[in-house]
Amino acid sequence: MERRLPPSRASGTSRVGPAVKLRSLFRNRSPSSMHVFERRLIEAYISENNADPVNGEDLSIDDLIDLKQSRLVTPRPPTLTSIPALLSTLQNEWDALVLESFELRRDLAETRQELSNALYYNDSAQRVIARLQKERDEARDALSRVSVTAAPNGTSHTSHTNGDTMQVDGQELPDEIIAKVEDTQQKLMATRRKRPVPEDWATGDAIATYDVKATADTQFTGVKSLAVDETGDFFLCGDSDGAVGVYDLKASAFTTRSNLGAGAILHGAWAKDRPVVATSSGAVVVTQEGTVQAKFQQHAGAATAVAVHPSYDLLASAGIDKSYVLYDLQQAKVLTQVFSDYELTTIAFHPDGHLLAAGTSDGSTLLYDIKTSQLAHTFAASATAPVSGLSFSENGTWLAASTQGQSTITIYDLRKLNVLKTLDVGAAVTSVSWDYTGQFLAACGPGGVVVSQYSKSAKAWSEPLRKALGAVDVKWGANAKSLVALTAEGAVSVFSN
Repeated sequence: MERRLPPSRASGTSRVGPAVKLRSLFRNRSPSSMHVFERRLIEAYISENNADPVNGEDLSIDDLIDLKQSRLVTPRPPTLTSIPALLSTLQNEWDALVLESFELRRDLAETRQELSNALYYNDSAQRVIARLQKERDEARDALSRVSVTAAPNGTSHTSHTNGDTMQVDGQELPDEIIAKVEDTQQKLMATRRKRPVPEDWATGDAIATYDVKATADTQFTGVKSLAVDETGDFFLCGDSDGAVGVYDLKASAFTTRSNLGAGAILHGAWAKDRPVVATSSGAVVVTQEGTVQAKFQQHAGAATAVAVHPSYDLLASAGIDKSYVLYDLQQAKVLTQVFSDYELTTIAFHPDGHLLAAGTSDGSTLLYDIKTSQLAHTFAASATAPVSGLSFSENGTWLAASTQGQSTITIYDLRKLNVLKTLDVGAAVTSVSWDYTGQFLAACGPGGVVVSQYSKSAKAWSEPLRKALGAVDVKWGANAKSLVALTAEGAVSVFSN
C-alpha cells in the first residue's frame, strides 16, 4: 500500500504552513465594517443578531470573508537575539520618548504665551471700547445741548437752543414754575373729590352697542399715535414723512394737513388748540393751524413721546437718550432735562400735574416728582420689553401701563405703590386710554379694540366691547359717545352707536 506524505512534505513547503492555514479558517473579516473577528465568536453573534457588531448593519455568515495570511513567518532579526541588542533598542525608544516629551513641553509653553498675549489684547480692546463709548455718550450729551442755527448773513453758527440750555441738566425749576404746578395741583384735586359722573356720559350698555360708523383714510404711512384735544372732537396724527393731520370728529374729515420736515412723527399731544409732536430727529415741534410756533432740539436722538401739563403751560418730552425734558410753552424755552438709566419710550402727566410717569425700554415705569425732578418711585418691569402705553385714570390714583408684545395691562395703585389689577385682553396691546370718568379703559393692538369697565359699586371688572379691528392707538371722543381708533395703514375708524 502506497504511503502518502502529509501535504506539507508533498509540496516541499515548511511545516509552518498548515498551522497558519488552520488558524486562517478561524479568523474572518466583515465586508461591512472591515473588522477582523474570531470565526467562532462572530458566527455566534450573527446567529443571535444577524448584524455587524461594529456598525449594526445586516450581516450573515455567508458574507464573511476568510482572512488570507502568508505562509511565511518572519523571524526576529539576529541583532535582537542578544541582551546587548535589546538594551540598545530600549535605549533608542527611551531617547525617542524623551525627545517627544521635550517637544510637547516646548509647544505647551508657546501655546501659553500665545494665550496670554490674546487675553492681554482682548482686555485692552475692551478698555478702548469702554472709553470710546463713554466719549460717545458725552459727545451725544453735549450735542443735545447745542444746535446749529442760521445767522442773519446766511452763514451758520453754533448757539445754545432756547437760551442758556447748556445748564438745564438737572437744573431746579424756577419758583414761578413750581408755584404754577402747586396751584394747578390744588385746583384739580379740589374738583376731583366727589366729582359725579356727568349725566350725558356714555354707559356700559351703550358702549356694548358701538360699531364702526365712520372711516377716513389719512393716506399716511407709518403712523404710530393718535392725540385728542380737550374737547374730544379733534384728533392729531402724523406719518413717517413728517406730515401731520387733524381729524375733525364732527365733520368726519381731515381739516388740517401740513409737513413739518422734522423727521417721522412718533407721538403727539395737544396744548389746548396747539398740536405738539415728537419726531425721529429729536425735534419737538409746537404748531398752530399748520404753522410752526416753537421748535425744540434738546434730545440727542429720537424724541419718542410728548405730554402736556394740565395747566397747558408746560410740556414734557421723552427720548432715546434716556432723558425727559421739561419746557415752558409760554416762554418757549427749556426748563430742565433729567436723565435716567434707560431709554424712555412713552410719557404721561398725572391729572393733577405734580407727577410725571415715564415708560422705559426694559419695561419699568418711572414716577417723577415734577417740582424736584427727583425719581419718586419705580414700578418694576413685569416683562423685559418696552412700555408701549401709559394712561392715568382721572380718579388720580390709578395708572394703566401696557408692554410691547404682551397681552396684559397692568394697573398700578399710586396710593399703595403696588399692582392693583392685571387685565389680560388676549392679544398684544400697543396703547391704553382711560375715559374722563375713570370707568372705562380702552386698549388696542393688532388683535383688535377692547374696552374694560370697572364698577365701583360691585368692585368688579367687565368687558362691554371687543372689536376685531387692528389698531396702533385708540382715544375716547367727547362724553365717551365715540371711540376713535387709528390703524397701522393710516385709517381712522370711529366706533359709536
